[in-house]
Amino acid sequence: MAAFLLGAVLLIAQPHIVPSRPAVHPKAEAPSQSVQKELLKKTSLKNDFKENIHSNGSRQQLPQTIIIGVRKGGTRALLEMLSLHPNIAAAESEVHFFDWEDHYGNGLQWYMNQMPFSYPRQITVEKTPAYFTSPKVPERVYNMNESIRLLLILRDPSERVLSDYTQVFYNHVQKHKPYPSIEQVLIKDGELNVDYKAINRSLYYIHMENWLKYFPLGHIHIVDGDKLIKDPFPEIEKVERFLRLSPQINASNFYFNKTKGFYCLRDSGRERCLHESKGRAHPQIDSRLLDKLHEYFHEPNRKFFELVGRTFDWH
Repeated sequence: MAAFLLGAVLLIAQPHIVPSRPAVHPKAEAPSQSVQKELLKKTSLKNDFKENIHSNGSRQQLPQTIIIGVRKGGTRALLEMLSLHPNIAAAESEVHFFDWEDHYGNGLQWYMNQMPFSYPRQITVEKTPAYFTSPKVPERVYNMNESIRLLLILRDPSERVLSDYTQVFYNHVQKHKPYPSIEQVLIKDGELNVDYKAINRSLYYIHMENWLKYFPLGHIHIVDGDKLIKDPFPEIEKVERFLRLSPQINASNFYFNKTKGFYCLRDSGRERCLHESKGRAHPQIDSRLLDKLHEYFHEPNRKFFELVGRTFDWH
């Protein structure tokens, strides 16, 4: 009787947070409660595990899918588009659990507490684009769940470098801080500055090799970020199939916004676009410097294509 009363008190004490929509399609199979507990038992990060369960049957779960990257590849757009599916429950913020030591040290209980409430048949998704290029992350994700399905969205490496620079530049502008020109960061002693972090992040094959040490290629779906921008629906269809979701997202969910210059979303009559910080114009860059970038990435791109058994329309 005492155990029953304690359980009732815990249920009443839970915050009244509910998922945005119920799961209505049983095809997507999320791990059961027992599987969630097993995931916690097998890791050194185990805390005293306490499930947060809402009275409506929803609960916070460890993610069954993670968008691992890449930075400035279109991760936010991918998450927003995927959230159109009723069987997806997405964490709103980047959690940075596996790449930030202070967060990782908090353990999986803390990680699960950052997840949205979801119904048993929903797939919980989080995205942190820094995961892809962080050396420690693949092993840590594997230790949590070796069967997890991973989403990786990539763009032309040269374009990704320019987007990376653009974001950092505008961050400085908003804080009224100076920032060097694109030429100043890309050129060092008359040559391409290969120590520039944005260039290293675009060496996809190096980071992919690290992930493939722990996960088979079949567990990592690569989304073509350039195609997602130009025509999102076919790419999202592929993601649905990879996650074994019933096809619920349609071409009618996307419309091209001429003012913004990219696709926006239409969901149950509501229209929404990504934040104004997305889709910013890249800085003007000398064609010879751009050629240097293309030339530098030619061999790394070839290695990446060979690694994943697939080619992309990159320079």
